[in-house]
Amino acid sequence: MEDRRPKLVILYATQTGNALDAAERVAREAERRGCPVILLSIDEYDVLGVVFLPSIILFKDAYLWLIGVACAGMMRKLWIIFYSISSLPHEDTIIFVVSTTGQGDTPDSMKVFWKFLLQRNLSKHWLEGVRYAVFGLGDSGYQKYNFVSKKLDKRLSDLGAMAIVEKGLGDDQHPSGYEAALDPWMSSLWSMLNQINDKFFPQGPDFLIPDMKLIDQPKIHITYHSVDKVDSQSSPNSDLKWIEMQIERARSMSPGKFTHDKTRPNCFLKLIQNQRLTRAECGKDVRHFEFEFVSSTIEYKVGDILEVLPSQNQAAVDSFIQRCNLDPDAFITVHPKEMNNHLLHTHTSTNVPIKLKTFVELTMDVASAPPRRYFFEVMSYFATAPHEKEKLQYFASPEGRDDLYQYNQKERRSVLEVLEDFPSVQMPFEWLVQLVPPLKTRAFSISSSPIAHSNQVHLTVSVVSWMTPFKRKRSGLCSTWLAKLDPEQSIYIPAWFQKGALSPPPPSLPLILIGPGTGCAPFRGFVEERAIQNVSSATAPVLFFFGCRNEDGDFLYRDFWLLHSQNGGVLSKAKGGGLFVAFSRDQPQKVYVQHKVRENSRKIWNLLTEGAAIYIAGSSTKMPSDVLLAFEDIISKEGGLPRESAVRWLRTLEKAGRYHVEAWS
Repeated sequence: MEDRRPKLVILYATQTGNALDAAERVAREAERRGCPVILLSIDEYDVLGVVFLPSIILFKDAYLWLIGVACAGMMRKLWIIFYSISSLPHEDTIIFVVSTTGQGDTPDSMKVFWKFLLQRNLSKHWLEGVRYAVFGLGDSGYQKYNFVSKKLDKRLSDLGAMAIVEKGLGDDQHPSGYEAALDPWMSSLWSMLNQINDKFFPQGPDFLIPDMKLIDQPKIHITYHSVDKVDSQSSPNSDLKWIEMQIERARSMSPGKFTHDKTRPNCFLKLIQNQRLTRAECGKDVRHFEFEFVSSTIEYKVGDILEVLPSQNQAAVDSFIQRCNLDPDAFITVHPKEMNNHLLHTHTSTNVPIKLKTFVELTMDVASAPPRRYFFEVMSYFATAPHEKEKLQYFASPEGRDDLYQYNQKERRSVLEVLEDFPSVQMPFEWLVQLVPPLKTRAFSISSSPIAHSNQVHLTVSVVSWMTPFKRKRSGLCSTWLAKLDPEQSIYIPAWFQKGALSPPPPSLPLILIGPGTGCAPFRGFVEERAIQNVSSATAPVLFFFGCRNEDGDFLYRDFWLLHSQNGGVLSKAKGGGLFVAFSRDQPQKVYVQHKVRENSRKIWNLLTEGAAIYIAGSSTKMPSDVLLAFEDIISKEGGLPRESAVRWLRTLEKAGRYHVEAWS
């Protein structure tokens, strides 16, 4: 509190972890120049006094709230700093690193913050005197590329804040990923900050603290416990409470920034059906999975999302532990280390030890996700072979960025593979826990209706596999694991339910559904539910547009769609509905869903004028934008409107909650 040197407040909003990686990189580079840093998730910036500890004393000093916690059984106080959104006007300099998700959506952690910024009672002078910089992460393959960073930059400016540098826009499509934009953006940022106040960097923006002083200080501490002092941890594999406790214990200790609701599973599922939907010769492997609840039953709705925690390959986990000279049977606890640069930690430390191997299995993605650039930088300090050290230093340098991207991201090399490529490197376990990518849950659109399948939930999953530029075969961790599961096995799957982007429609709402490929998954649930609703009362018409390569190869759920399009089904002409399928490879000229949409322009326009809602699900590459253009054509043609008016018409539809998109890469 007495140190009057300026500090950089860095706030990040991430959905998959990339924005966190970028924010941590900005923080490290600032620290190396001698600048104190406060690094927070945007939702941590929102929190005010939410601490569940034995004794709490509140102090208020201007906009800073300090919460003193008298720790039970200890003769000291632990001080935790919380910031409130209302403190924003009092900040001197603040850096935002934010990602864009879905179709221009804010990450979950940013939703409260963004809603606050949009309040109408905030004046255009509210942030006068505040300097800011924004770096965004996006994918130019999406229609609303870096939409969140762009609108955040504009809103901060509208509220009176002054930009330090032009916003940076990182692009996943760039050969070097988002770092291609991050490096020059940071150089400009350091230069401008030094011009604004030379106290940010006491020895100038080009002076760097020797890296070993930072490398010697991992941000976590691992305590090893004697076996005789640890309570017995043996329990039958079928004990769900035990499995749940192990997952929560491991993931709450992990520095992997799991949100609190992602540590303990909502429930456990048991696989009861694993059915291949595609022919073997079609080149795709798409599966229909049916699960039943074996713990508590979770209420969900059509359009919701199921997240699954995959199991890692045991041989890969064993190889990682052996390569790193770790004891799989050691009992450990993981704690955040108190840092002298005011970095804030929100992870709840636990005093209950866990087996090292269990911790690795449940929290560290050792054989699927590629490590970040900082991993190579830290590796270089522990390499003893000169040629390995030189290569790693090159990879970590700006000059080696493109070659690292080709070696690492493009080839999807795992942590285990990277470590095996540099055998002289022996990294301390603390650094591995800090830097190995966290084992993340995988999200899937639910393809069932809860009223059609009591105590069950269904998924439609494409088993991911591909060849890298150097002809190395790769496969998706979760989809491959699910495809290999046998319903006869008693394997319990940790699962979480989340609200999806496709809100459940009422029976009276006419629907226009576009779901090519596995995009049909949520609409299988929609049609199931509407068919049941149609038994007791009249329902509104449903048009469904599906697309695949071949009628005989990958027409997913063919019998299901045909059943509901005949004999008065909800997709039948008799009900005002329709089933329209585009087989892209069954004729010389490719036909996609947007072509089928245009072919039925009059039918679509009639439904839209009756108040229909549009739902789109599937690949995020070109399909959503191509379908949007098709709707613009239809509205312009059938409604007799200029193109600009058709665009505004669809925007109004979206604002009214009648144009929904759920897309994934």
